[in-house]
Amino acid sequence: MTLVMLLVFLAHVLLGLPLFLALLTTAVVGFLFVDPSMIGRIMPQQFFGGINVFSLMAIPLFILAGNLMNASGLTERLMRLAKLLVGHLRGGVGHVNVVSSVFFAGVNGSAVADTSALGSLLVPAMKKEGYSTAFAAGLTAGSSLIGPIIPPSIFMILYASLTNTSVGSLFLAGVIPGLILGIAFMGLNAWYAWKHQLKKQGGFPPLKLLAVATLGAMPALVAPFIIVAGIVMGIVTPTESGALTAAYVALCGMLLGQLSLRALWQAIKDTARLTSAIFLIMAASATISWLLSYAQVPAQFVELLAPYVDKPVMILLILSLITFITGMFMEEVSALMLLTPIFAPIAMMAGIDPVHLGIIITLNITIALITPPMGACVFVAAAVSRIEIVELFKTIWPFVLTAILVLLLLILFPALTLWLPNTLG
Repeated sequence: MTLVMLLVFLAHVLLGLPLFLALLTTAVVGFLFVDPSMIGRIMPQQFFGGINVFSLMAIPLFILAGNLMNASGLTERLMRLAKLLVGHLRGGVGHVNVVSSVFFAGVNGSAVADTSALGSLLVPAMKKEGYSTAFAAGLTAGSSLIGPIIPPSIFMILYASLTNTSVGSLFLAGVIPGLILGIAFMGLNAWYAWKHQLKKQGGFPPLKLLAVATLGAMPALVAPFIIVAGIVMGIVTPTESGALTAAYVALCGMLLGQLSLRALWQAIKDTARLTSAIFLIMAASATISWLLSYAQVPAQFVELLAPYVDKPVMILLILSLITFITGMFMEEVSALMLLTPIFAPIAMMAGIDPVHLGIIITLNITIALITPPMGACVFVAAAVSRIEIVELFKTIWPFVLTAILVLLLLILFPALTLWLPNTLG
């Protein structure tokens, strides 16, 4: 049954059917194998039940916060600060690209939004400094992976809703891995700048200028602390934190005089459009997840990996390989929704901390965003850089490899993930 469902799904995707319809028709085929009478009874129940989760309301709210951040001019303020901090180094604009992604990640949590917002501004600047178009586009796509790792994260919220894991713990656990990922990409950029002998652009800026830029970016810099502190201290739920962040960013934009009513309405429309697509995929994926669980696929998978139960590192490597391959050919939200219910029992059996598993799965799914042939961030980066997608597919692999090396580091040293949530309780 599982093999037939997989073949049906791949056939529908190759035919160009919208993803949520491909998932639903695959579910129908699966129900025909199990019990055709369930199609009218169970499918609607699971379809709507899969998105009838209060914590998932945080997703559109954080997306809205990111859109409002762009419309309010806060993104440009963050980029200005990043340029003053690292722009004087060799390959400075590339470093600005990565540091801006770190700052932007603290509000949005979407890699695709990061690629679109920063790429249109920084790729031309990188080309002007001497970077090749391919490397500039690749670094923009690669550094955008920091978005879903540093809190808030849409993928972490989805994982938490599927496994009953603390969102606050996941958010804290993502801070250090996200910073490590940023350092790794800055290292790759530094190597490129040294190899191509890119010139430095001036010296370290005056402290007064740096202080003014920091003060100007402060409204955006405060947002991540509002998000994480509010959730960790139990003051707000993740959903309430999303609403608070969106309201805070909108208020900052209005007080700064840069958020018009037209821009506010456009941000709301963009959020509704993206949220609708995500939730349709989530609902259809929830239907297949229930069907796989009913057919005891997770139990069969647990039995298959039982010989490695005393080797948690081996378990994580196997799960990462499966997730990586799946993410190459499947949209990331649906891959997360389908794989998490299967992987969670295996990790529990092996004694793997669910928070650690959440970060590993999130990073795996995130890497898929820049992996051919389905990587969404690669397509966005190619569009904003005006480069042929095939050419970018050929040059994106150093960035994929860099992210995989960070993933292996997190698998081998769980403390990098768990130290901060354990320290802060």
